[in-house]
Amino acid sequence: MTPAFSSSSATAASSQRLIRCSASLRRTHAPHRPSSTSPPPRKLKPMAEVMAKAKHVVLERDDYDDVRCEECGSGDRDDELLLCDKCDKGFHMKCVSPIVVRVPIGSWLCPKCCGQRRVRSFSQKKIIDFFGIQKCNDEEVPYLSAQAIKRRRRLRPLVWQKKRRRLLPFRPSEDPDRRLKQMGSLATALTTLKMEFSDDLTYVPGMASRSANQAEFEDGGMQVLSKEDTETLELCRAMSRRGECPPLLVVFDSCEGFTVEADDQIKDMTFIAEYTGDVDYLKNREHDDCDSMMTLLSAKDPSRSLVICPDKRGNIARFINGINNHSPEGKKKQNCKCVRYNINGECRVILVAIQDIAKGERLYYDYNGYEVICVTFPRLRTGGREGGTWG
Repeated sequence: MTPAFSSSSATAASSQRLIRCSASLRRTHAPHRPSSTSPPPRKLKPMAEVMAKAKHVVLERDDYDDVRCEECGSGDRDDELLLCDKCDKGFHMKCVSPIVVRVPIGSWLCPKCCGQRRVRSFSQKKIIDFFGIQKCNDEEVPYLSAQAIKRRRRLRPLVWQKKRRRLLPFRPSEDPDRRLKQMGSLATALTTLKMEFSDDLTYVPGMASRSANQAEFEDGGMQVLSKEDTETLELCRAMSRRGECPPLLVVFDSCEGFTVEADDQIKDMTFIAEYTGDVDYLKNREHDDCDSMMTLLSAKDPSRSLVICPDKRGNIARFINGINNHSPEGKKKQNCKCVRYNINGECRVILVAIQDIAKGERLYYDYNGYEVICVTFPRLRTGGREGGTWG
């Protein structure tokens, strides 16, 4: 028979063995850790991200005589047939959406290969930061209503003068939420085209300097903006800096691309916007495929002629569409006019409504209308009678 104390002695012996075993395994130095100089494990990117950033290489065929438009199926008008640099398929310039107004100088991708552009949504804080809106006290800067504008005009002295049509300031929407929506639509369009907002002409090193923008270089002279209209222009610029933008929305059309429509009624002779962007010499942009360049200075010496290039910086004027001035239907759409003025000795371009524009109506003007403007609005040399007549 087993003694009763045998189980307790066996337990004590096993505990002693465990103590010895654990004591023998006690560490005398720190555990080995990988050196900090060793490179971290590489994190591989997904194949979809790699293919999205990879440069596309197209193997050109020996013969393109059988290329047809993927939209209409016709192989005619080969001078208007574009080849996609990714899929190597053909498209007519007027068959793609939005249409291509001129043959691109660089690479071109069809709408399918371009992919759907990501549309950003902007919060109120991001909109304020994006446009650099200046915060002000509402008590110090009251809202400019139509009655205030009328009272301001009645204070003029009653003297006889030739009747001239005056420039009117735009009327911002009274609802702040609507103004945020309007500015948000412009911010979305600018970021989609990877552009920065600029409400002024910008002079970038390597392009034309500000000293080159002198109205006295204009061939035949340039009309001078009157004192009252200059005050209206500065008033509108001050309202824009406070976030009181013109009642305009930037919308995307599958045929016309980004376009601008009125978000409220706009009266005839209302200031719309100033055409802004980078100022460059015309000789540097002769082979540029930007379809939104605007003449700023047409000098006697062609080497001094300047253009506005809103490809990297600009404002809402960049998205106002031009009319087809070769057709009567296109000319009927025109409801804005682009005018070049001498303002404090510098050339500036402003957009003005030439008729009442209803809410929801899109804005159109003649991109190539500056030649007609010089005839419609008499050009006045420096020191002559100020102001032009709006015909």
